[in-house]
Amino acid sequence: LPDGLMLLEHPPVYTLGRGADRAFVRFDPATHPVPLVPIERGGEVTHHCPGQLVGYPILNLRRHQPDLHWYLRQLEEVLIRAIGTWGLGAERLPGLTGVWLEGCKVAAIGIQVSRWVTMHGFALNVDCELAGFREIVPCGIADRPVGRLADFVPGLTVAQARSVVAEQFAAMFGLRLEPCPPNHRPAGALML
Repeated sequence: LPDGLMLLEHPPVYTLGRGADRAFVRFDPATHPVPLVPIERGGEVTHHCPGQLVGYPILNLRRHQPDLHWYLRQLEEVLIRAIGTWGLGAERLPGLTGVWLEGCKVAAIGIQVSRWVTMHGFALNVDCELAGFREIVPCGIADRPVGRLADFVPGLTVAQARSVVAEQFAAMFGLRLEPCPPNHRPAGALML
């Protein structure tokens, strides 16, 4: 199959990566209104919600570079360049996966790879409510806040971010953007 990218928003949900520490969940999942779902990606607990652009790259890394560290850095670079289009200086922090803006984590990355085909991906906080992140220790990092782009670019929407991220993703991986036919994609997803 050709390489692809699904870009979408999730209803409110918490996800636990493989081997995640449940001590980073600050609520009782049995009584909480938002589900807590164990999934097979790497990483700790995170929160997804409307206003957050979630990207699921489906890449055969044999066509690019079969190296997980390279792939993680490429995803970070896609998001850093996308954020840079709004005149913002996003960055990596040594020893931490994700993208940061003025000390706030604005993008999380958690992947799974099977036979060099990627699954899961990234979550970019565009104009989402941040309250849900206070109920967890996001990505297991207690000493750094979570942020969103709309606090730096008032009025920014997920629709605006979607096209910029898609363009940067295509450029980074040497791909051509082609919309996926509606009968081949999940409801509400933009696949490229």
